Amino acid sequence: MATDRRVYFPATLHDLARAHATGVFPAPAAAHTVTTSIREWYVEGDLEELEYVALTEASEASLRLLAADPDAPRRRVVIAADVAEADVSECADERFRSAARVGSDVPVSAVASVHVDEKSAAGVVAQAIIALDEADRGDDDARFVLDEAEATELLWYDVSEIGDLI
Repeated sequence: MATDRRVYFPATLHDLARAHATGVFPAPAAAHTVTTSIREWYVEGDLEELEYVALTEASEASLRLLAADPDAPRRRVVIAADVAEADVSECADERFRSAARVGSDVPVSAVASVHVDEKSAAGVVAQAIIALDEADRGDDDARFVLDEAEATELLWYDVSEIGDLI
């Protein structure tokens, strides 16, 4: 019997619109999930807490996608989906303990939920995008700007609401 694993795909609203139109998130895809590295780092957390870490790291990865797509609305997007365990491989990544790769297309029907910034967070998100490079170089002030974006909670949406989001 195949088991599924919850993964979190960082995205933009443009990515979400493409997936809504085609019905799939194409592979291979960068994702975030509860990895061995997260379990070793956060030894006392239950599964829900560990999944929250993966979701949070996926939201920062969404900032990086937004930096590469200046026309995308300045709102982080994270897609939570259940993927066959065999299709998920953990990745070594200096930035993210939760880094993984999904090796097969993921149908929109596998999406459990979508997490998106509310429109009013656009300014905080835009500032975080600007601060990414400096934060990566270890600048504490820039890291604080990223933390401000992280403190802005993502709103939860059902898969049936994707059309309304885009």
